[in-house]
Amino acid sequence: MSIQSKHFLNKSETLVVDSLRGLCAVNPQLALDVENKTVYIAKQDRSKVALMCGGGSGHEPAHAGFVGEGMLTAAVCGNVFASPNSSQVRRGIDLISNDAGTVIIVKNYTGDVLNFGLAKEQYAALHPDKADRVKFVIVGDDVAVGRTQGKIVGRRGLAGTVLVYKLACALAQRGGSLDEVYNIASWASQNIATLGVSLGHVHVPGTAALQSNLGISEVEIGMGIHNESGHKTESPIPPLSELIPRIVDMMTSTSDPERSFVPFKGKDKVVLLVNNLGGLSELELGAVVSEARNALDAHGFTISRILSGSFMTSLNMPGFSLTLLLLPGEGDTSTPSTSQILSLLDDKTQAPGWKWSSASPPASKESQIIEKAPFTEQQSEPRLLKAENPDAFVESVRQAAKALIAAEPEITRMDLIAGDGDCGLTLKAGAEAVLKKIDEGAIRGDDVAGSVFSISQISEEVMGGTSGALYSIFFSGLSQSLQSAAGDTVIASTWAQSLKSSLDNLYTYTRARPPSRTLVDPLSAFIDAISSTDGKNFRDAVKAASQAAEDTKNLEAKAGRSAYVEGDKLKQEQIPDPGAWGIKTILEAITN
Repeated sequence: MSIQSKHFLNKSETLVVDSLRGLCAVNPQLALDVENKTVYIAKQDRSKVALMCGGGSGHEPAHAGFVGEGMLTAAVCGNVFASPNSSQVRRGIDLISNDAGTVIIVKNYTGDVLNFGLAKEQYAALHPDKADRVKFVIVGDDVAVGRTQGKIVGRRGLAGTVLVYKLACALAQRGGSLDEVYNIASWASQNIATLGVSLGHVHVPGTAALQSNLGISEVEIGMGIHNESGHKTESPIPPLSELIPRIVDMMTSTSDPERSFVPFKGKDKVVLLVNNLGGLSELELGAVVSEARNALDAHGFTISRILSGSFMTSLNMPGFSLTLLLLPGEGDTSTPSTSQILSLLDDKTQAPGWKWSSASPPASKESQIIEKAPFTEQQSEPRLLKAENPDAFVESVRQAAKALIAAEPEITRMDLIAGDGDCGLTLKAGAEAVLKKIDEGAIRGDDVAGSVFSISQISEEVMGGTSGALYSIFFSGLSQSLQSAAGDTVIASTWAQSLKSSLDNLYTYTRARPPSRTLVDPLSAFIDAISSTDGKNFRDAVKAASQAAEDTKNLEAKAGRSAYVEGDKLKQEQIPDPGAWGIKTILEAITN
């Protein structure tokens, strides 16, 4: 089935800034730092706590549409579906810094957490006197990502993040302290559940039109906002009266060990947010609201507020998401009161992205009008970056995976002495999953960034553990860096720059620095060598990595599981670090 691929724009590469200029034209209280794609309140009340968010573009009105009096002070925007870099974010912090303090709120996506977290840490290092005046809140509200799947990086951040913005920002507008604003944002982030439903992926400006991965009779449940696969696909598309009760069951279950994230007890008071993912008609959205209300009523919930509209979209994705905010129980003095939460939601704001609400519970069902219209489908995928030699790129990945599988017994032997014995099997499982993705066409030379991100997902979901998290963060950062690079072909210098950026991001989440007797030793040696030549002399860089892996035989472990093993024993056995040996194996296989 074909998908819509037409857009109104000047050039795809200027679309984000062009859109932000338009937002400023609509809202005169805003100012735009063009270079850093940052929208902020021009005349801020610096006696109040400032709040900042951001992330990839393509989710409008999130994030810039929520900047305005009564809501966010600034939003830092990346390219479409790509997190802004840490330099942009750090500039954003500078623009809104004040003595009252700053709270940064981000969705739980690796690129956002890495870059906003890195910016926060860099800002603290540059301004030690203000280090304790910047706080960080990560929102992960997606119940489609179960505990097993999300045990490394957690749940994705979806439309529920907007409710966290509103509560924290309204309290800041009232003059709340830094701790008070941070605490209410943290509380809200732990009491929100969201689940999305989509009829197809989206088309990103500047990419070629593709065919939909879903048939005309299929719906995907649990879809993310960056084309991530959903929890499951169903066909035929069930009527809303059947679909939405199942969604509400998943969101509010207290017995599902994978998805019982929010402590619903039954007959709770809740706030319902119905979010248009961008491509749904207003007619259909009304029917979604009605059926969501019916499902909640059937469960015995009391709906205190209903919010409906486009809050966090995905470039006209034909779909919607439901979000539930669990309100405090009666007599619970350890949390904000229900009346306070509702009044903060009701507070007026001049941010154009915030939708009108009645500031009261819904009226009786009999007064509601239900209209239902057929769904429409639109679909595509993000910007494609091509390898200089697409076939060679895929073959290199294949050879690296095969080499890891062949090396499993030796790496396992090393890890039985230097660790807990699972390193070889972990790498083998990841390598086998990579080979499967190659056979399925998910790793290919005409979509380098997407292929790298697929490897990141494999590392997260299949490998697990510390090494899986490190690989996932590194490859996710690499994918993001590649997406941010100029041009449509990934050349040697692009690899060099992106690898260096990814290593820098990785360093914010591990204390390991060479020489540390970890996989960081050969990884750093390789990247330092390849970066110093702007991508040239690949073989020399691999030799440097191999030598660094060999040298771990004589190093004292400063990080990782080997740090718990007696150092003299490792030196006597002349056992290199298993993780470092895995990096050596990968790079040498690519060279051959």
